[in-house]
Amino acid sequence: MSLPESSTTILGIETSCDETSAAVVLDGRDVRSSAVSSQVALHARYGGVVPEIAARAHIEQVVPIIEEALARAGVSYDDIDAIAVTDGPGLVGSLLIGVTAAKTLALALEKPLVAVDHIQAHCTSAALSASAPPWPAIALVVSGGHTSLYLVRDLLDSELLGQTIDDAAGEAFDKVAAMLDLGYPGGPAIDRVAANGNPRAVRFPRALLDKPNLDFSFSGLKTAVLYHVFGAGKKYGSVAHLSDGQVSDVAASFQAALVEPLVRKTIRAATEQNVANVVVGGGVAANSALRSSLKQACGDAGLSLHLTPSEYCTDNAAMVAALGFHLLRAGCIADLTLEPRAGLLRPKRRKSRTQTKWGA
Repeated sequence: MSLPESSTTILGIETSCDETSAAVVLDGRDVRSSAVSSQVALHARYGGVVPEIAARAHIEQVVPIIEEALARAGVSYDDIDAIAVTDGPGLVGSLLIGVTAAKTLALALEKPLVAVDHIQAHCTSAALSASAPPWPAIALVVSGGHTSLYLVRDLLDSELLGQTIDDAAGEAFDKVAAMLDLGYPGGPAIDRVAANGNPRAVRFPRALLDKPNLDFSFSGLKTAVLYHVFGAGKKYGSVAHLSDGQVSDVAASFQAALVEPLVRKTIRAATEQNVANVVVGGGVAANSALRSSLKQACGDAGLSLHLTPSEYCTDNAAMVAALGFHLLRAGCIADLTLEPRAGLLRPKRRKSRTQTKWGA
């Protein structure tokens, strides 16, 4: 596969949690390859990601995945113009593997190294399939570790508008799936079972729904499901007392209670910021109820909705390489002292909602 003479070829590496991924992307849009090694089978018995197991799996997979991505794209290491890597937020042990691999390649190949923020990559991942740049836009990022709303003015300029004050949406899916004995990961399991349930069977709480802020809270929702299934003050137990239909109804009702605040606050943010576009990224963005509700709500509000393609919703290196291209073009180059970070690029949003310049 030949490369355009004037193209910029970015190798992306992503190891923030439990997917080892590498991708080759040209000029920030042309995805020539995207290889992902999932660790779901390794963590399923524990009902969640075990950091030590995740890090060891990244060590085993990072080189084969990089070579697979290069082979699929039909390029060699010499064809790469820069290496983009997720440096945070995420599990430090997992991030360390990807950052070390990227720094090693940058040193050996004498290529620029670009540090990419994981959340920023999810914010802009919808642009991979957009026919035209969707900015400015409200970006909803919903994943296992993060649930946030951003105003994205362009690829390198954002402002945090709201975020979860406790649990992320993806974590809530995992915990409720565990309560209902549906397996791990919880998001796809709840989505599948909920399709046969009645979303109005149980009226679970919608925390912060009518508050003037754009924050979210899902801890109380998890507790409400727990008490509904097992009784107040009880812990997880057998769900043998529930029929398949009742399990489906609980799953559908929980999903509806989680989706409603996400959708309503996203629309509210777009209205308050006077923008016409909404973009959605993160693993939970693959949820069918969320996608359907957003389509309906955006249509009713006259907003253009840009959903990240399902293959780029979960953690992947294509979105890292794509954003890495724009950071590279803006001169945001990291050096070999780059270290992984568990936390967000900036501290918690200040009351003044200060602007965040990505890559600064």
